[in-house]
Amino acid sequence: MSSKVKVVVTRKLPDAVETRMMELFDTRLNLNDIALTHEELIMAVQSAEILVPTVTDNIDAEVINSAGDQLKMIANFGAGVDHVDLTAAAEKGIIITNTPDVLTEDTADLTMALVLMAPRRMGEGERFVRAKEWSGWTPTFMMGNRINGKRLGIIGMGRIGTAVAERARGFGLAVHYHNRHRVNEELESELEVTYWESLDQLLTHMDIVVVTCPSTPATYHLLSERRLKLMQPHSYVVNTSRGNIIDETALVSLLEQGLIAGAGLDVFENEPAIHPKLYDMENVVILPHIGSSTIEGRVAMGERVIVNAKTFIDGHKPPNRVLETLL
Repeated sequence: MSSKVKVVVTRKLPDAVETRMMELFDTRLNLNDIALTHEELIMAVQSAEILVPTVTDNIDAEVINSAGDQLKMIANFGAGVDHVDLTAAAEKGIIITNTPDVLTEDTADLTMALVLMAPRRMGEGERFVRAKEWSGWTPTFMMGNRINGKRLGIIGMGRIGTAVAERARGFGLAVHYHNRHRVNEELESELEVTYWESLDQLLTHMDIVVVTCPSTPATYHLLSERRLKLMQPHSYVVNTSRGNIIDETALVSLLEQGLIAGAGLDVFENEPAIHPKLYDMENVVILPHIGSSTIEGRVAMGERVIVNAKTFIDGHKPPNRVLETLL
């Protein structure tokens, strides 16, 4: 009988990560990479000592309360933990960890790509060429909007927001931000960013709004219909955080009315379901939640999961423990 700790992994991970997990733990992999059903998640927590879920797994109170006493840890593969009921886990004494830092640069890169793609109509142009409709260059064809000199408003100046600010300066954008707490003056000076205590006021003054704050009960529909209506008709919104931070139905309506110029979306409120009207909107760039999807990033995330699990098994405090009170 194996003396290794039983670990259940809910989705397929990079080969190197799975191989190392097999070496260290009694690991059950998901080789076909089909998301587990709610019932299968309940079965998993009844045998696992450590569960390794991803954002596609709804680890709600029912799943957690179905767990046997042997489940001691949920080592999340990802930084966001909004899909895990942290309160229920805390009540059962289950440790939660995540994988911060390692996906910051990749997500910031993709965020800047969307900042460029939406105003410059890159997605629309790429589709036009693939449809073999392009007949040659003309002076006024597919004119977009210049990025340099515009105002970029970042909602959430954490790791990713800070990394976006660093990149935006290189494109000549004037960077502004709103955050729960103002960052220190040294960082503000280094990044050359302007703080807005009022989110409403920030929205009315920006040319591009970028969402990088985490998904929490407090940020659900943070960009509500009322707030989206504060944006200028020439402005763009980019979201690489979580879909439920923006009221997607309201956003679609305002895009239809021309009250917002366009959007770049890597996440959606009910993904993988997407509001059907978004598919046909030429002024919207839609991506399949690939913000952190690089080979290097995924391997680093897996390594972080392993470190958290191994540290916990060895009787020490895991380095990336998530505490509900800190969210």
